Amino acid sequence: MMVSLGRPISRRPPPPASAIAALARQLGCSVLARVYAARGVRPNELGYPTDRLLAPDTLSGMHTATALTARVLTGGGRLLVVADYDADGATGCAVAVRGLRVLGAGTVDYLVPSRFTSGYGLSIEVAHAAIASRPDLVITVDNGITSLDGIAQLRKSGIAVVVTDHHLPGQQLPDANAIVNPRLPGDPFPSKHLAGVGVMFYFLLALRARLRADGWFRAGRAEPYLARLLDLVALGTVADVVPLDYNNRVLVAHGLARLNAGGGQPGLRALLALDTTGEPITATELAFRAGPRLNAAGRMDDMSFGIECLLTDDPATAAKMAAQLDAFNRQRRAVEAQMQAEATAHMEALSAPLPPVLCLHSPDWHSGVVGIIAGRLRERYTRPAVAFAPAADGLWRGSARSLSGVHIRDALAAVATRHPGMIKKFGGHAMAAGLTLAHEHLTAFAAALGHAVLEQTGGVLPTDALLSDGSLDPALLTLDLAQRLHTAGPWGQGFAPPLFDDEFQLHETRVVGGDHLRLLLSHRSGGERVGAIAWRAATLCEHLGERVHIAYRPQVNTFRGERQLQLMVEALLPV
Repeated sequence: MMVSLGRPISRRPPPPASAIAALARQLGCSVLARVYAARGVRPNELGYPTDRLLAPDTLSGMHTATALTARVLTGGGRLLVVADYDADGATGCAVAVRGLRVLGAGTVDYLVPSRFTSGYGLSIEVAHAAIASRPDLVITVDNGITSLDGIAQLRKSGIAVVVTDHHLPGQQLPDANAIVNPRLPGDPFPSKHLAGVGVMFYFLLALRARLRADGWFRAGRAEPYLARLLDLVALGTVADVVPLDYNNRVLVAHGLARLNAGGGQPGLRALLALDTTGEPITATELAFRAGPRLNAAGRMDDMSFGIECLLTDDPATAAKMAAQLDAFNRQRRAVEAQMQAEATAHMEALSAPLPPVLCLHSPDWHSGVVGIIAGRLRERYTRPAVAFAPAADGLWRGSARSLSGVHIRDALAAVATRHPGMIKKFGGHAMAAGLTLAHEHLTAFAAALGHAVLEQTGGVLPTDALLSDGSLDPALLTLDLAQRLHTAGPWGQGFAPPLFDDEFQLHETRVVGGDHLRLLLSHRSGGERVGAIAWRAATLCEHLGERVHIAYRPQVNTFRGERQLQLMVEALLPV
Protein backbone atom coordinates (compact mmCIF):
# COMPACT_ATOMS: atom_id res chain seq x y z
CA MET A 1 0.00 0.00 0.00
CA MET A 2 1.27 3.47 -0.91
CA VAL A 3 -0.07 6.37 1.18
CA SER A 4 -0.55 9.54 -0.84
CA LEU A 5 -1.27 13.12 0.18
CA GLY A 6 -3.46 13.74 -2.81
CA ARG A 7 -5.34 10.47 -3.29
CA PRO A 8 -9.03 11.31 -3.08
CA ILE A 9 -11.36 9.68 -0.58
CA SER A 10 -14.86 8.94 -1.82
CA ARG A 11 -17.64 7.74 0.46
CA ARG A 12 -19.85 4.85 -0.55
CA PRO A 13 -23.53 5.70 -1.00
CA PRO A 14 -25.27 5.06 2.33
CA PRO A 15 -27.17 1.76 2.23
CA PRO A 16 -30.91 1.74 3.05
CA ALA A 17 -31.62 1.82 6.77
CA SER A 18 -33.89 -1.21 6.36
CA ALA A 19 -31.02 -3.24 4.90
CA ILE A 20 -28.76 -2.30 7.82
CA ALA A 21 -31.46 -3.14 10.35
CA ALA A 22 -32.13 -6.55 8.80
CA LEU A 23 -28.45 -7.46 9.01
CA ALA A 24 -27.96 -5.95 12.47
CA ARG A 25 -30.67 -8.18 13.92
CA GLN A 26 -28.62 -11.23 13.01
CA LEU A 27 -25.14 -9.82 13.57
CA GLY A 28 -25.61 -7.85 16.78
CA CYS A 29 -23.16 -5.24 15.45
CA SER A 30 -24.45 -2.11 13.77
CA VAL A 31 -21.09 -1.14 12.27
CA LEU A 32 -20.58 -4.51 10.61
CA ALA A 33 -24.20 -4.47 9.43
CA ARG A 34 -23.59 -1.09 7.82
CA VAL A 35 -20.42 -2.36 6.14
CA TYR A 36 -22.10 -5.49 4.80
CA ALA A 37 -25.16 -3.60 3.58
CA ALA A 38 -22.91 -1.17 1.68
CA ARG A 39 -21.45 -4.17 -0.16
CA GLY A 40 -24.83 -5.55 -1.10
CA VAL A 41 -24.83 -8.46 1.33
CA ARG A 42 -28.26 -9.94 1.99
CA PRO A 43 -29.28 -11.63 5.26
CA ASN A 44 -29.16 -15.07 3.62
CA GLU A 45 -25.51 -14.45 2.69
CA LEU A 46 -24.19 -13.98 6.22
CA GLY A 47 -23.09 -17.60 6.54
CA TYR A 48 -20.95 -19.63 4.18
CA PRO A 49 -22.36 -23.19 4.09
CA THR A 50 -20.79 -25.41 1.46
CA ASP A 51 -24.21 -26.32 0.09
CA ARG A 52 -24.39 -22.74 -1.20
CA LEU A 53 -21.52 -23.39 -3.62
CA LEU A 54 -22.46 -23.21 -7.27
CA ALA A 55 -22.83 -26.60 -8.94
CA PRO A 56 -19.73 -27.87 -10.81
CA ASP A 57 -21.76 -29.31 -13.69
CA THR A 58 -22.90 -25.83 -14.69
CA LEU A 59 -19.42 -25.19 -16.11
CA SER A 60 -19.49 -25.86 -19.83
CA GLY A 61 -17.03 -28.52 -20.95
CA MET A 62 -17.07 -30.24 -17.57
CA HIS A 63 -18.89 -33.34 -18.81
CA THR A 64 -16.37 -33.97 -21.59
CA ALA A 65 -13.39 -33.11 -19.37
CA THR A 66 -14.35 -35.46 -16.55
CA ALA A 67 -15.38 -38.30 -18.87
CA LEU A 68 -11.98 -38.24 -20.55
CA THR A 69 -10.05 -37.89 -17.28
CA ALA A 70 -12.04 -40.67 -15.61
CA ARG A 71 -11.31 -43.00 -18.52
CA VAL A 72 -7.56 -42.34 -18.33
CA LEU A 73 -7.50 -42.48 -14.52
CA THR A 74 -9.43 -45.76 -14.18
CA GLY A 75 -7.40 -47.28 -17.00
CA GLY A 76 -4.14 -46.69 -15.18
CA GLY A 77 -2.95 -43.96 -17.57
CA ARG A 78 -0.28 -41.36 -16.82
CA LEU A 79 -1.54 -37.88 -15.93
CA LEU A 80 0.57 -34.74 -16.25
CA VAL A 81 -0.47 -31.39 -14.73
CA VAL A 82 0.95 -28.28 -16.44
CA ALA A 83 0.81 -25.33 -14.07
CA ASP A 84 1.64 -21.63 -13.96
CA TYR A 85 4.54 -20.19 -11.96
CA ASP A 86 2.57 -17.87 -9.67
CA ALA A 87 0.79 -18.60 -6.37
CA ASP A 88 -2.51 -19.38 -8.11
CA GLY A 89 -0.78 -21.82 -10.45
CA ALA A 90 1.25 -23.39 -7.65
CA THR A 91 -1.73 -23.93 -5.35
CA GLY A 92 -3.79 -25.14 -8.31
CA CYS A 93 -1.04 -27.61 -9.21
CA ALA A 94 -0.84 -28.90 -5.62
CA VAL A 95 -4.63 -29.23 -5.48
CA ALA A 96 -4.62 -31.11 -8.80
CA VAL A 97 -1.83 -33.51 -7.85
CA ARG A 98 -3.19 -34.18 -4.36
CA GLY A 99 -6.76 -34.48 -5.63
CA LEU A 100 -6.01 -36.81 -8.53
CA ARG A 101 -3.92 -39.03 -6.30
CA VAL A 102 -6.59 -39.43 -3.64
CA LEU A 103 -9.15 -40.08 -6.36
CA GLY A 104 -7.11 -43.13 -7.30
CA ALA A 105 -4.82 -42.04 -10.14
CA GLY A 106 -1.76 -44.27 -10.37
CA THR A 107 0.76 -41.83 -11.87
CA VAL A 108 0.38 -38.08 -11.51
CA ASP A 109 3.31 -35.79 -12.34
CA TYR A 110 3.49 -32.06 -12.87
CA LEU A 111 5.41 -29.60 -15.00
CA VAL A 112 5.77 -25.90 -14.33
CA PRO A 113 7.36 -23.54 -16.89
CA SER A 114 10.27 -21.27 -16.04
CA ARG A 115 9.46 -17.58 -15.93
CA PHE A 116 12.95 -16.84 -17.24
CA THR A 117 13.30 -19.26 -20.15
CA SER A 118 10.02 -20.72 -21.40
CA GLY A 119 7.71 -17.98 -20.13
CA TYR A 120 4.02 -18.22 -19.29
CA GLY A 121 1.74 -21.03 -20.40
CA LEU A 122 1.87 -24.25 -22.36
CA SER A 123 4.29 -23.05 -25.02
CA ILE A 124 5.92 -25.17 -27.73
CA GLU A 125 8.94 -25.60 -25.46
CA VAL A 126 6.77 -26.74 -22.56
CA ALA A 127 4.86 -29.06 -24.89
CA HIS A 128 8.11 -30.77 -25.92
CA ALA A 129 9.04 -31.23 -22.25
CA ALA A 130 5.59 -32.70 -21.61
CA ILE A 131 5.87 -35.08 -24.54
CA ALA A 132 9.19 -36.35 -23.19
CA SER A 133 7.44 -37.60 -20.03
CA ARG A 134 5.03 -39.67 -22.18
CA PRO A 135 1.71 -38.81 -20.49
CA ASP A 136 -1.64 -40.14 -21.64
CA LEU A 137 -3.41 -36.94 -20.61
CA VAL A 138 -2.20 -33.39 -19.93
CA ILE A 139 -4.35 -31.25 -17.64
CA THR A 140 -3.55 -27.55 -17.42
CA VAL A 141 -4.25 -25.39 -14.39
CA ASP A 142 -4.33 -21.58 -14.49
CA ASN A 143 -3.15 -21.54 -18.11
CA GLY A 144 -3.82 -23.02 -21.52
CA ILE A 145 -6.66 -20.92 -22.86
CA THR A 146 -4.29 -19.02 -25.18
CA SER A 147 -1.73 -21.82 -25.70
CA LEU A 148 -2.73 -22.60 -29.27
CA ASP A 149 0.63 -23.82 -30.56
CA GLY A 150 1.66 -25.84 -27.53
CA ILE A 151 -1.64 -27.68 -27.34
CA ALA A 152 -1.60 -28.30 -31.08
CA GLN A 153 1.84 -29.89 -30.65
CA LEU A 154 0.55 -32.18 -27.89
CA ARG A 155 -2.47 -33.26 -29.94
CA LYS A 156 -0.22 -33.91 -32.95
CA SER A 157 1.82 -36.21 -30.72
CA GLY A 158 -1.29 -38.17 -29.75
CA ILE A 159 -1.62 -36.73 -26.25
CA ALA A 160 -5.07 -35.70 -25.02
CA VAL A 161 -5.41 -32.29 -23.35
CA VAL A 162 -7.90 -30.91 -20.84
CA VAL A 163 -7.59 -27.16 -20.26
CA THR A 164 -8.69 -25.72 -16.91
CA ASP A 165 -8.16 -21.97 -16.79
CA HIS A 166 -9.78 -18.72 -15.71
CA HIS A 167 -8.05 -16.22 -17.98
CA LEU A 168 -9.86 -14.49 -20.79
CA PRO A 169 -9.82 -16.46 -24.06
CA GLY A 170 -8.55 -14.93 -27.27
CA GLN A 171 -10.38 -14.84 -30.57
CA GLN A 172 -9.42 -18.48 -31.19
CA LEU A 173 -9.68 -21.32 -28.69
CA PRO A 174 -7.02 -24.03 -28.43
CA ASP A 175 -7.73 -27.42 -29.99
CA ALA A 176 -7.98 -29.18 -26.63
CA ASN A 177 -10.13 -32.25 -26.05
CA ALA A 178 -12.04 -30.27 -23.41
CA ILE A 179 -11.94 -26.79 -21.93
CA VAL A 180 -13.23 -25.79 -18.50
CA ASN A 181 -13.19 -22.03 -18.04
CA PRO A 182 -16.02 -19.88 -16.62
CA ARG A 183 -14.99 -17.07 -18.96
CA LEU A 184 -15.69 -18.97 -22.14
CA PRO A 185 -18.25 -17.13 -24.28
CA GLY A 186 -21.70 -18.35 -23.35
CA ASP A 187 -20.58 -20.36 -20.34
CA PRO A 188 -23.57 -20.57 -17.95
CA PHE A 189 -21.57 -20.73 -14.70
CA PRO A 190 -22.92 -17.76 -12.70
CA SER A 191 -19.58 -16.70 -11.19
CA LYS A 192 -16.89 -15.51 -13.59
CA HIS A 193 -14.37 -14.86 -10.85
CA LEU A 194 -12.98 -18.27 -9.94
CA ALA A 195 -9.19 -18.29 -9.66
CA GLY A 196 -7.27 -21.01 -11.49
CA VAL A 197 -7.13 -23.04 -8.28
CA GLY A 198 -10.89 -22.62 -7.90
CA VAL A 199 -11.52 -23.98 -11.39
CA MET A 200 -9.30 -26.97 -10.58
CA PHE A 201 -11.15 -27.62 -7.32
CA TYR A 202 -14.46 -27.58 -9.20
CA PHE A 203 -12.98 -29.95 -11.78
CA LEU A 204 -12.04 -32.40 -9.00
CA LEU A 205 -15.53 -32.18 -7.48
CA ALA A 206 -17.07 -33.02 -10.85
CA LEU A 207 -14.51 -35.76 -11.47
CA ARG A 208 -15.32 -37.37 -8.13
CA ALA A 209 -19.03 -37.32 -9.03
CA ARG A 210 -18.22 -38.93 -12.39
CA LEU A 211 -16.11 -41.65 -10.75
CA ARG A 212 -18.84 -42.25 -8.16
CA ALA A 213 -21.43 -42.69 -10.93
CA ASP A 214 -19.09 -45.08 -12.73
CA GLY A 215 -18.75 -47.27 -9.64
CA TRP A 216 -15.08 -46.49 -9.09
CA PHE A 217 -15.51 -46.28 -5.30
CA ARG A 218 -17.38 -49.58 -4.95
CA ALA A 219 -14.32 -51.83 -5.06
CA GLY A 220 -13.05 -51.01 -1.61
CA ARG A 221 -11.77 -47.57 -2.60
CA ALA A 222 -12.49 -44.78 -0.15
CA GLU A 223 -14.24 -41.75 -1.58
CA PRO A 224 -11.98 -38.80 -0.73
CA TYR A 225 -13.05 -35.73 1.22
CA LEU A 226 -11.89 -33.01 -1.17
CA ALA A 227 -12.69 -30.20 1.27
CA ARG A 228 -9.31 -30.99 2.85
CA LEU A 229 -7.81 -29.08 -0.08
CA LEU A 230 -9.70 -25.85 0.62
CA ASP A 231 -6.81 -24.23 2.52
CA LEU A 232 -4.85 -24.26 -0.75
CA VAL A 233 -7.89 -23.04 -2.67
CA ALA A 234 -8.18 -20.13 -0.23
CA LEU A 235 -4.50 -19.20 -0.60
CA GLY A 236 -4.53 -19.26 -4.39
CA THR A 237 -7.79 -17.32 -4.58
CA VAL A 238 -6.68 -14.42 -2.39
CA ALA A 239 -3.11 -14.40 -3.75
CA ASP A 240 -4.40 -14.02 -7.32
CA VAL A 241 -6.53 -11.03 -6.24
CA VAL A 242 -9.67 -12.25 -7.98
CA PRO A 243 -12.92 -10.62 -6.88
CA LEU A 244 -14.34 -12.26 -3.77
CA ASP A 245 -17.92 -12.73 -4.87
CA TYR A 246 -20.13 -14.87 -2.65
CA ASN A 247 -19.03 -18.16 -4.20
CA ASN A 248 -15.35 -17.32 -3.75
CA ARG A 249 -16.00 -16.20 -0.18
CA VAL A 250 -17.51 -19.60 0.57
CA LEU A 251 -14.37 -21.30 -0.74
CA VAL A 252 -12.04 -18.98 1.17
CA ALA A 253 -14.08 -19.06 4.39
CA HIS A 254 -13.91 -22.86 4.56
CA GLY A 255 -10.21 -22.89 3.79
CA LEU A 256 -9.60 -20.44 6.61
CA ALA A 257 -11.79 -22.47 8.94
CA ARG A 258 -9.64 -25.54 8.31
CA LEU A 259 -6.46 -23.61 9.06
CA ASN A 260 -7.88 -22.06 12.22
CA ALA A 261 -9.03 -25.48 13.42
CA GLY A 262 -5.46 -26.78 13.15
CA GLY A 263 -5.85 -28.41 9.75
CA GLY A 264 -4.40 -27.57 6.37
CA GLN A 265 -1.40 -28.77 4.42
CA PRO A 266 1.92 -28.86 6.33
CA GLY A 267 3.59 -26.59 3.77
CA LEU A 268 1.04 -23.81 4.11
CA ARG A 269 1.03 -24.11 7.89
CA ALA A 270 4.84 -23.82 7.85
CA LEU A 271 4.67 -20.66 5.73
CA LEU A 272 2.18 -19.07 8.13
CA ALA A 273 4.24 -20.12 11.16
CA LEU A 274 7.23 -18.07 10.01
CA ASP A 275 5.82 -14.91 11.60
CA THR A 276 2.68 -15.94 13.45
CA THR A 277 0.82 -13.26 15.39
CA GLY A 278 -1.33 -15.60 17.45
CA GLU A 279 -4.44 -14.00 15.96
CA PRO A 280 -6.93 -15.99 13.83
CA ILE A 281 -5.73 -16.54 10.27
CA THR A 282 -7.65 -14.36 7.83
CA ALA A 283 -7.65 -13.82 4.08
CA THR A 284 -5.36 -10.85 4.68
CA GLU A 285 -2.89 -13.11 6.49
CA LEU A 286 -2.84 -15.46 3.50
CA ALA A 287 -2.42 -12.60 1.04
CA PHE A 288 0.44 -10.84 2.83
CA ARG A 289 2.24 -13.62 4.70
CA ALA A 290 1.95 -16.83 2.70
CA GLY A 291 1.28 -15.48 -0.79
CA PRO A 292 4.48 -13.45 -1.32
CA ARG A 293 6.70 -16.22 0.04
CA LEU A 294 5.15 -18.78 -2.27
CA ASN A 295 5.29 -16.38 -5.22
CA ALA A 296 8.96 -15.70 -4.50
CA ALA A 297 9.91 -19.20 -5.69
CA GLY A 298 8.61 -18.44 -9.18
CA ARG A 299 9.96 -14.89 -9.16
CA MET A 300 13.49 -15.67 -8.04
CA ASP A 301 14.13 -19.34 -8.84
CA ASP A 302 11.81 -22.24 -9.74
CA MET A 303 8.16 -22.54 -8.69
CA SER A 304 8.48 -26.31 -8.47
CA PHE A 305 10.17 -25.67 -5.12
CA GLY A 306 7.03 -23.92 -3.89
CA ILE A 307 4.81 -26.66 -5.25
CA GLU A 308 6.87 -29.31 -3.46
CA CYS A 309 6.41 -27.36 -0.23
CA LEU A 310 2.65 -27.60 -0.69
CA LEU A 311 2.81 -31.28 -1.60
CA THR A 312 4.91 -32.60 1.27
CA ASP A 313 3.14 -34.29 4.16
CA ASP A 314 6.16 -34.17 6.46
CA PRO A 315 6.08 -31.16 8.84
CA ALA A 316 9.87 -31.10 9.26
CA THR A 317 10.43 -31.04 5.50
CA ALA A 318 7.73 -28.41 5.14
CA ALA A 319 9.45 -26.19 7.74
CA LYS A 320 12.79 -26.40 5.88
CA MET A 321 11.16 -25.62 2.55
CA ALA A 322 9.19 -22.72 4.04
CA ALA A 323 12.44 -21.27 5.38
CA GLN A 324 13.94 -21.45 1.89
CA LEU A 325 10.87 -19.76 0.41
CA ASP A 326 11.27 -17.03 3.02
CA ALA A 327 14.89 -16.60 1.91
CA PHE A 328 13.72 -16.25 -1.70
CA ASN A 329 11.25 -13.61 -0.55
CA ARG A 330 13.91 -11.62 1.29
CA GLN A 331 16.04 -11.75 -1.85
CA ARG A 332 13.03 -10.54 -3.84
CA ARG A 333 12.58 -7.61 -1.46
CA ALA A 334 16.19 -6.52 -1.89
CA VAL A 335 15.91 -6.67 -5.68
CA GLU A 336 12.58 -4.84 -5.56
CA ALA A 337 14.03 -2.01 -3.44
CA GLN A 338 16.79 -1.42 -5.97
CA MET A 339 14.39 -1.49 -8.90
CA GLN A 340 11.93 0.78 -7.09
CA ALA A 341 14.64 3.38 -6.50
CA GLU A 342 15.47 3.37 -10.21
CA ALA A 343 11.78 3.61 -11.16
CA THR A 344 11.28 6.53 -8.78
CA ALA A 345 14.28 8.37 -10.24
CA HIS A 346 12.88 7.84 -13.73
CA MET A 347 9.47 9.18 -12.74
CA GLU A 348 10.96 12.25 -11.05
CA ALA A 349 12.79 13.07 -14.28
CA LEU A 350 9.57 13.10 -16.31
CA SER A 351 7.97 16.41 -17.14
CA ALA A 352 4.28 17.01 -16.49
CA PRO A 353 1.74 15.95 -17.54
CA LEU A 354 2.28 12.25 -17.05
CA PRO A 355 1.27 9.91 -19.88
CA PRO A 356 -1.99 7.98 -19.45
CA VAL A 357 -0.05 4.71 -19.05
CA LEU A 358 3.36 4.47 -17.41
CA CYS A 359 5.74 2.21 -19.36
CA LEU A 360 9.18 1.79 -17.81
CA HIS A 361 12.04 -0.56 -18.66
CA SER A 362 15.62 -1.17 -17.67
CA PRO A 363 18.24 -3.66 -18.86
CA ASP A 364 19.16 -4.26 -15.21
CA TRP A 365 15.67 -5.16 -14.00
CA HIS A 366 14.68 -8.64 -12.86
CA SER A 367 11.85 -10.15 -14.90
CA GLY A 368 10.46 -11.87 -11.82
CA VAL A 369 9.87 -8.57 -10.02
CA VAL A 370 8.55 -6.27 -12.76
CA GLY A 371 4.95 -7.05 -11.83
CA ILE A 372 5.53 -5.70 -8.33
CA ILE A 373 7.16 -2.56 -9.72
CA ALA A 374 4.22 -2.01 -12.06
CA GLY A 375 1.89 -2.35 -9.07
CA ARG A 376 3.89 0.20 -7.05
CA LEU A 377 3.80 2.66 -9.95
CA ARG A 378 0.06 2.21 -10.32
CA GLU A 379 -0.48 2.88 -6.61
CA ARG A 380 1.81 5.89 -6.46
CA TYR A 381 0.72 7.64 -9.66
CA THR A 382 -2.87 6.33 -9.95
CA ARG A 383 -2.66 5.19 -13.55
CA PRO A 384 -2.03 1.90 -15.35
CA ALA A 385 1.61 0.87 -15.46
CA VAL A 386 3.77 -1.61 -17.33
CA ALA A 387 7.31 -2.54 -16.29
CA PHE A 388 9.67 -4.41 -18.64
CA ALA A 389 12.81 -6.46 -18.11
CA PRO A 390 14.98 -8.21 -20.70
CA ALA A 391 14.18 -11.85 -21.41
CA ALA A 392 16.60 -14.65 -22.15
CA ASP A 393 15.44 -14.87 -25.76
CA GLY A 394 16.43 -11.30 -26.58
CA LEU A 395 12.90 -9.95 -26.16
CA TRP A 396 11.45 -7.87 -23.34
CA ARG A 397 8.87 -9.27 -20.94
CA GLY A 398 6.43 -6.84 -19.40
CA SER A 399 3.97 -7.02 -16.56
CA ALA A 400 0.99 -4.66 -16.46
CA ARG A 401 -1.16 -3.53 -13.54
CA SER A 402 -4.33 -1.52 -13.99
CA LEU A 403 -6.95 0.60 -12.26
CA SER A 404 -10.59 -0.23 -11.72
CA GLY A 405 -12.32 0.95 -14.86
CA VAL A 406 -9.42 0.15 -17.20
CA HIS A 407 -9.47 -3.37 -18.65
CA ILE A 408 -5.78 -3.78 -19.37
CA ARG A 409 -6.04 -7.07 -21.23
CA ASP A 410 -8.63 -5.58 -23.61
CA ALA A 411 -6.35 -2.57 -24.12
CA LEU A 412 -3.50 -4.91 -25.07
CA ALA A 413 -5.82 -6.72 -27.47
CA ALA A 414 -6.66 -3.39 -29.12
CA VAL A 415 -2.95 -2.62 -29.56
CA ALA A 416 -2.31 -6.06 -31.02
CA THR A 417 -5.17 -5.60 -33.52
CA ARG A 418 -4.08 -2.13 -34.66
CA HIS A 419 -0.36 -2.88 -34.72
CA PRO A 420 0.12 -6.46 -35.95
CA GLY A 421 3.50 -7.86 -34.94
CA MET A 422 4.19 -5.28 -32.25
CA ILE A 423 3.29 -7.62 -29.37
CA LYS A 424 4.71 -11.13 -29.66
CA LYS A 425 2.23 -12.56 -27.13
CA PHE A 426 0.06 -11.37 -24.27
CA GLY A 427 -2.58 -12.58 -21.84
CA GLY A 428 -4.24 -11.76 -18.57
CA HIS A 429 -7.41 -10.17 -17.26
CA ALA A 430 -8.86 -6.79 -16.33
CA MET A 431 -6.41 -5.76 -13.60
CA ALA A 432 -3.20 -7.54 -14.59
CA ALA A 433 -1.59 -8.86 -17.74
CA GLY A 434 1.71 -10.01 -19.18
CA LEU A 435 3.24 -9.48 -22.59
CA THR A 436 6.37 -9.91 -24.67
CA LEU A 437 7.74 -7.62 -27.36
CA ALA A 438 10.96 -6.63 -29.12
CA HIS A 439 13.14 -3.78 -27.86
CA GLU A 440 12.54 -1.63 -30.93
CA HIS A 441 8.81 -1.52 -30.16
CA LEU A 442 9.05 -0.26 -26.56
CA THR A 443 8.53 3.43 -27.34
CA ALA A 444 5.81 2.89 -29.93
CA PHE A 445 4.06 0.41 -27.64
CA ALA A 446 3.85 2.93 -24.80
CA ALA A 447 2.11 5.43 -27.08
CA ALA A 448 -0.20 2.80 -28.58
CA LEU A 449 -1.25 1.44 -25.18
CA GLY A 450 -1.91 4.95 -23.87
CA HIS A 451 -4.12 5.61 -26.87
CA ALA A 452 -6.01 2.34 -26.37
CA VAL A 453 -6.61 3.06 -22.68
CA LEU A 454 -7.91 6.58 -23.31
CA GLU A 455 -10.16 5.30 -26.08
CA GLN A 456 -11.54 2.70 -23.68
CA THR A 457 -12.21 5.29 -20.96
CA GLY A 458 -13.59 8.07 -23.15
CA GLY A 459 -10.44 10.15 -22.92
CA VAL A 460 -10.40 10.47 -19.13
CA LEU A 461 -8.68 8.09 -16.74
CA PRO A 462 -10.92 6.88 -13.90
CA THR A 463 -10.35 8.44 -10.51
CA ASP A 464 -8.56 5.99 -8.26
CA ALA A 465 -10.46 7.07 -5.18
CA LEU A 466 -10.51 5.12 -1.95
CA LEU A 467 -14.04 4.02 -1.15
CA SER A 468 -14.81 4.81 2.48
CA ASP A 469 -17.64 3.48 4.64
CA GLY A 470 -17.93 6.97 6.11
CA SER A 471 -17.26 8.37 9.53
CA LEU A 472 -17.02 6.27 12.68
CA ASP A 473 -18.15 7.57 16.05
CA PRO A 474 -15.10 7.59 18.38
CA ALA A 475 -17.12 5.71 21.01
CA LEU A 476 -17.32 2.78 18.58
CA LEU A 477 -13.60 2.83 17.80
CA THR A 478 -12.57 0.00 20.11
CA LEU A 479 -10.31 -3.04 20.16
CA ASP A 480 -13.39 -5.29 20.17
CA LEU A 481 -14.72 -3.67 16.99
CA ALA A 482 -11.34 -4.01 15.28
CA GLN A 483 -11.29 -7.72 16.14
CA ARG A 484 -14.85 -8.21 14.91
CA LEU A 485 -14.22 -6.45 11.61
CA HIS A 486 -10.91 -8.22 11.06
CA THR A 487 -12.34 -11.71 11.30
CA ALA A 488 -15.73 -10.99 9.70
CA GLY A 489 -14.64 -11.29 6.06
CA PRO A 490 -13.16 -12.92 4.21
CA TRP A 491 -12.18 -9.52 2.84
CA GLY A 492 -10.34 -8.98 -0.41
CA GLN A 493 -10.62 -7.78 -3.99
CA GLY A 494 -14.20 -6.82 -4.80
CA PHE A 495 -15.21 -7.23 -1.15
CA ALA A 496 -13.01 -4.61 0.43
CA PRO A 497 -12.33 -4.62 4.16
CA PRO A 498 -14.06 -1.85 6.13
CA LEU A 499 -12.51 1.57 5.57
CA PHE A 500 -13.55 4.71 7.43
CA ASP A 501 -12.49 8.32 7.15
CA ASP A 502 -12.44 11.11 9.71
CA GLU A 503 -10.52 14.18 10.82
CA PHE A 504 -8.07 13.68 13.66
CA GLN A 505 -5.88 15.83 15.84
CA LEU A 506 -2.24 14.93 15.21
CA HIS A 507 -0.19 14.77 18.41
CA GLU A 508 3.00 12.95 17.43
CA THR A 509 4.77 11.63 14.34
CA ARG A 510 7.91 9.58 14.02
CA VAL A 511 9.57 7.62 11.25
CA VAL A 512 9.97 3.88 11.85
CA GLY A 513 11.54 1.14 9.77
CA GLY A 514 13.20 3.62 7.44
CA ASP A 515 10.19 4.88 5.48
CA HIS A 516 7.05 4.25 7.54
CA LEU A 517 5.24 6.83 9.65
CA ARG A 518 3.86 6.18 13.12
CA LEU A 519 1.24 8.64 14.36
CA LEU A 520 -0.53 9.41 17.61
CA LEU A 521 -4.04 10.75 16.97
CA SER A 522 -7.26 11.70 18.66
CA HIS A 523 -10.64 11.87 16.92
CA ARG A 524 -11.95 15.37 16.14
CA SER A 525 -15.05 14.56 18.23
CA GLY A 526 -13.06 13.46 21.25
CA GLY A 527 -12.20 10.07 22.65
CA GLU A 528 -8.91 8.54 23.68
CA ARG A 529 -5.68 8.87 21.76
CA VAL A 530 -4.93 6.02 19.39
CA GLY A 531 -1.82 4.92 17.53
CA ALA A 532 -1.71 4.67 13.75
CA ILE A 533 0.73 3.44 11.12
CA ALA A 534 1.10 4.73 7.55
CA TRP A 535 3.29 2.53 5.36
CA ARG A 536 5.84 4.17 3.05
CA ALA A 537 4.70 7.61 4.16
CA ALA A 538 7.83 9.02 5.83
CA THR A 539 8.18 11.68 3.14
CA LEU A 540 4.76 13.08 4.06
CA CYS A 541 5.91 14.21 7.51
CA GLU A 542 6.80 17.75 6.44
CA HIS A 543 3.38 18.28 4.83
CA LEU A 544 1.33 17.60 7.95
CA GLY A 545 -0.08 20.16 10.37
CA GLU A 546 -2.05 19.84 13.59
CA ARG A 547 -5.08 18.25 11.94
CA VAL A 548 -5.25 15.49 9.34
CA HIS A 549 -7.95 13.76 7.36
CA ILE A 550 -7.27 10.04 7.12
CA ALA A 551 -8.85 6.96 5.61
CA TYR A 552 -8.17 4.10 7.99
CA ARG A 553 -8.92 0.52 8.94
CA PRO A 554 -9.19 -0.36 12.65
CA GLN A 555 -6.90 -3.27 13.40
CA VAL A 556 -5.52 -5.29 16.29
CA ASN A 557 -1.82 -4.66 16.92
CA THR A 558 -0.18 -7.50 18.86
CA PHE A 559 3.21 -6.60 20.32
CA ARG A 560 5.02 -8.55 23.02
CA GLY A 561 1.84 -10.35 23.93
CA GLU A 562 -0.23 -7.18 24.31
CA ARG A 563 -3.17 -6.40 22.04
CA GLN A 564 -3.94 -2.78 21.25
CA LEU A 565 -6.15 -0.89 18.85
CA GLN A 566 -4.24 0.58 15.92
CA LEU A 567 -5.37 2.43 12.81
CA MET A 568 -3.94 1.29 9.49
CA VAL A 569 -3.79 4.49 7.43
CA GLU A 570 -4.50 4.20 3.72
CA ALA A 571 -4.78 7.88 2.84
CA LEU A 572 -3.36 10.84 4.71
CA LEU A 573 -4.21 14.43 3.89
CA PRO A 574 -3.56 17.67 5.77
CA VAL A 575 -6.58 19.72 6.82
